[in-house]
Amino acid sequence: MIKNILKGIVIGLANIVPGVSGGTMMVSMGIYDKLIHCITHLFKEFKESFKFVLPIGIGMLIAVVGSSFGISWLFESLPIQANLLFIGLIIGSLPIIWKNIKGNKVKPGHMVAFLAFFVLVAGLALVSGDGSNTVDTGLGIVTMIKFLLAGLVAAATMIIPGVSGSMVLMILGFYEPVLNTVKGTVEALVALDGAGIAQGFGILIPFMIGVVIGIFGVAKLVEIVFQKAPLYAYWAIVGLIVASPIAIILKNASVLQGALNVVNVLTGIVTLAVGYVIARKLGE
Repeated sequence: MIKNILKGIVIGLANIVPGVSGGTMMVSMGIYDKLIHCITHLFKEFKESFKFVLPIGIGMLIAVVGSSFGISWLFESLPIQANLLFIGLIIGSLPIIWKNIKGNKVKPGHMVAFLAFFVLVAGLALVSGDGSNTVDTGLGIVTMIKFLLAGLVAAATMIIPGVSGSMVLMILGFYEPVLNTVKGTVEALVALDGAGIAQGFGILIPFMIGVVIGIFGVAKLVEIVFQKAPLYAYWAIVGLIVASPIAIILKNASVLQGALNVVNVLTGIVTLAVGYVIARKLGE
């Protein structure tokens, strides 16, 4: 159980860093197939599946809560370095996915899958506007529905190898609001702040419901797609990865421009390289 909790922590850390794929971490640790099977057969094989999934879920929760404080500080204090670090992580994950495509004949359908998902990611960034437009976290039925849907989309992408659920949240403008809400809720619980606790749970409960729906709703589909049409799936993932750096820059244009100077650019190049190396090592 301890070993699976540790694996869950690694997956959780991967999911919370934009550009790093939790699905890729599952594959690299040799638990992807079993985890997908346990999710899709949870009720048919409840005891065995629950025993395997529970410690991984606990580990992921520990990672998300613990790292929410550091990630928030990074975005606020070092926006250029942080974003270039994540772009490096994204670029570094591309060779991992490319290994599954290399040597196979490219078909028109593969290019359609690539372009469709490239346009989807880049288009979402353009439509949703600059990252300075923050998502409203005030309590209300509309806000709860938005965060439920965000949780659904994030969870659906988290379990696809090569795709970062947190990166998708960043593109949609929900990444920092979710992290800040996690951080604020933990602080409210420690301080026994009733209003803060209610505010936090009012956002996090719908989000987590969306996560659960997304995981169960997509796990079976992912299983089928990778069994029946793996090359189409991998080309779609490449489209997502290639479009992601463009989307992140579009979403954070005003923040990045405001922090632009020689020192930040040079250190940003360093963090870009560091992110690339980390992604390659994790992928191994």
